[in-house]
Order: sequence, then structure tokens, then C-alpha cells
Amino acid sequence: MFKININMFKNYLNASQTIKINLNKYSSAVIDNLTTEELNLVRPYGEIPGPKPIPLLGNTWRFIPYIGDFKIKEIDKVSKRLFKEYGDIVKIEGLMGRPDMVFLYDADEIHKIFRQEEIMPHRPSMPSLNYYKHVLRKNFFKNNPGVIAVHGESWYKFRSKVQQVMLQPRIVNLYVGAIEESSLDFIKRIDRIKNNYDEVPDDFLNEINKWSLESIAKVALDLRLGCMDEDANFETQQLIDAVHTFFTNVGILELKIPFWKLFNTPRYRDYVRALDTLLNFTIKYTQIAMEKSKYKDKNRDLSLLERVLEIDDNKNGNLASVLALDLFLVGIDTTANAVGSILYQLASHPDKQSLLFDEINRELPHEDMKIKRKHLDNLKYLKACIKETLRMYPVVIGNGRCMTNDTVIKGYHIPKGVQVVFQHYVISNEEKYFKQSDKYFPERWINDDNNESRQCHHSFASLPFGFGRRMCLGRRFADLEMIIVISKIIQKYRLEYNYEKMDYHINPLYTPKGPLKLKFIKRELK
Repeated sequence: MFKININMFKNYLNASQTIKINLNKYSSAVIDNLTTEELNLVRPYGEIPGPKPIPLLGNTWRFIPYIGDFKIKEIDKVSKRLFKEYGDIVKIEGLMGRPDMVFLYDADEIHKIFRQEEIMPHRPSMPSLNYYKHVLRKNFFKNNPGVIAVHGESWYKFRSKVQQVMLQPRIVNLYVGAIEESSLDFIKRIDRIKNNYDEVPDDFLNEINKWSLESIAKVALDLRLGCMDEDANFETQQLIDAVHTFFTNVGILELKIPFWKLFNTPRYRDYVRALDTLLNFTIKYTQIAMEKSKYKDKNRDLSLLERVLEIDDNKNGNLASVLALDLFLVGIDTTANAVGSILYQLASHPDKQSLLFDEINRELPHEDMKIKRKHLDNLKYLKACIKETLRMYPVVIGNGRCMTNDTVIKGYHIPKGVQVVFQHYVISNEEKYFKQSDKYFPERWINDDNNESRQCHHSFASLPFGFGRRMCLGRRFADLEMIIVISKIIQKYRLEYNYEKMDYHINPLYTPKGPLKLKFIKRELK
């Protein structure tokens, strides 16, 4: 069979109104690879269901306060509503200043898209951060813009360099002791801030952010900040606020009417100021670390930062500074919110918490035992608790790809440039993929032949760290941080939550809606 000319096919789709379709037969394929017979079964892009745009404002009006029906802090509920109303694929077109979005709720289709992924896949763009890196601060970033909001050749070169050290288990294992130290500092901090009823203050999530910042600073910059010390530097809170400002504003800048592209709005000024705070910090401490490294023993294991400095062709520290910036942007708030959510779920499910304590107590029977890699490998139920929390309440509720070719998904033509968003929060809470999906059931993740509660599940139905070539670069470090801090907390405290069950919302990540008023009750340890 012969291949059809792509332009002829586009014209054919635009004119067609009555194409017969088998939705499952030719899904998730690049159009150039299909035959004429296969193309005859494809529906036009215009037939994808979804909310209808209005003249001038398209669907952007839905994000406008008071008049719109899409609230940014309730995108999880919006996504559920769209799935129930329209099905496995939903088109959101007419978004001012950005490409159309197609929401995808089918794990099989997501798997197929990842299988055909190219060497340099595009994630849905972040124009505001792209503009910051490539226009406002282009003199600094130049040929090293990092991995966040970057695509193409520059992304590929940067990722290829830094993943050599970021994804090596041996390098990650070097930080077990440092992260345990910051976790122990966090426990001391909990002891100081909780009240006479063992309850932590309303801003406890901010305290978790301090621990997260301390941990990532050690990894990215060989730096002990002292975030949880009594006399902590004011700079540490500035950094936490800057990351929060970034996350709070990026969704608004991307989804609402993009006035910032026309003039320098107050919100965009705050956004740029926050990014400058983080960038200046990473530059400053990268230079300090470079000086310190000159006087260190050359025969020891090199840190991650020192290894990145070694592979920097320019030898000026910019590669390490940009990597540290990206790790700060995606590694502080995300990990902190995940830990807060996991602690809340354990406090809300005392039976699961009890099973977890038994496991930790078997592996680490004494409070003063140093955690080793072998201990971490054996904490299977803890890892299951983390996976189950992130299944039900993923910190980032979706990710996706920007189509770089005309593609067929769910039997529909998807033009090049459309952003396909994988709606993992909805998918991972569907009974189709997880039995009793509304139940917090870590046992489903235990990969053990003796586990009668084990469930087989679709491997692409829950992807809290993404997948493929653009999977989260810091995933191994985030896993290590969560496992260590939760193991130390549960080892020392029994958690309680004695208030009404909290809903979740986007603020700016997916997190419990309300203060984490957890009780930390000391255990009697050996």
C-alpha cells in the first residue's frame, strides 16, 4: 500500500464530516507511518469532544474569576468533570496565547505515546519561564538553559551531560548520611515547635519546606543552610517564598489571559523577582563551593556538584548553577508537599501507620542506628505507602507532551503543536485501573508472591514522576529524601489527626486543603 501525502490528508480531514471509525484499531501512531486504508478510519481533529469556545476569548474565559467555571485551584475537579462529561479524550481549544490542549484519560494510549517517543520529546511549554531563560536572562543561560521549560537541542545537550551523575545510584547513595542528618534536624525542629498537646502549628507545611530546602541544598550545592536552626538565616525563608511564588504564579500566567506578554504586569514582576532570587543564590553558592573544592582531599568520592563542575566545558560553574536552579524549582515544594500528604494519610489511617512502624522497628530497632542502603532497600511497606499516597493524590496531577508530528490518538487526528496532557490524577483514581481505588491500600504495591493483597495494575496508570526521556531528573534523590525522613519520623512518633477529613486542592501543588495540624506523640523506643 502507498503512503498518503500529509497535506492532502489534512485537507481531507478538514472537509470530512462522515468518516467511519474504529477508535481502538489505529490509535497513538504518527500519521506519516499510516497507510491510506488506515487513514480512512481516522476522525478529524474538530470532532474531538470538549467544552465549546466563545468568540474572541475562546475557552480562556473559563479561567477568569467570578465568570469562569474553571477554577485553577480546583483543576482536579475540573478534570474529573471533563472526563465524566466527554470521555477518554477531551479538547480544550481557544486558549489565548498558548496552543490547544487535549486531555487524555487512557493509560493504554499514554503507554503507546511513550513507546513512540523521539530522542528530543517536547513537554507542554511554560512560556513565562521560557521567556525568562531565553530572553530576560539570556546573557547568563546562553547554551545552558537547563531542562525545565527547555526543548530541542539545548535541552538534549544539557540533559545528556547532567544525567550521567544525577541518575547513578552510586552517586545518590553518597547522600544517605547527609539527608539523614537533615531529617534528624527536622525532628528536633518538630520537638521545638509542637505545643503542649503535641500538635504542630498551622504553618507546618512551611516547616517541611525548610527540611526539603536543607536536603536539596546539600545535594545541589554541597551546602548546609541551617534552615531548621533556631537562628536560621532569613535568606532560607526568602528561598522558600521564592519557590512558592514561582509555583503559585506559573499556572495563572499560563492559563489566564496572558497580559504579561503585552506589558510588565505586577504578577510577572513578582515571578521574575522570585526567579532572580533563586538564580542569584545558586550562582553565589556554586562559586563558593568551587573555591572550597580546591582545598579538599582529591582522593575522596566527589560530590554531585563537583562531578558536574568537572563536566562543565566552560569551567565557569554555570552548568552547576543552572542545574541547581532547576532542582530548586522542582525539588523543594514538590517533595515537601508529598511528605506532608504522606504524613497526613498515615495519621488518618492508624492501622497502616502501625504496620509501617512494625517494619521500621524491625529494620531499625534502635533510634540511634545509622541508616544504610540495605535498610532502605528493605523498607518495602514504606515505599508502598509513598506510592499509594502519590497514586491517590499526586503532587503534580498531570504531565504530557507537545506533539512534534501529526499524530493519531484514540482514533482522532492530533495536529502538530497540540499539547496532550496525561491526566494521571483522574486515571489513577479510576476503578478501571485500581480496584477499590478510593481506598488507601498500600498493600496493592507490595511485589511479593506471599502477598495475597497484591494487585496487578497498569504500569502507566500512575506516573507521579513522569516517564521516558523527560522523566523527573531528581527522582532518585526525591525518593531517598522521602524514605529517610518518613522512616525517622515514624520511628520516633505516632501520628494523629483529630479534625474533619481534609479535601485536596491546587495550592500551588496538589496538597491537603487546610493546615496540617498533626499530633506527633513520642514513642517509647529501645
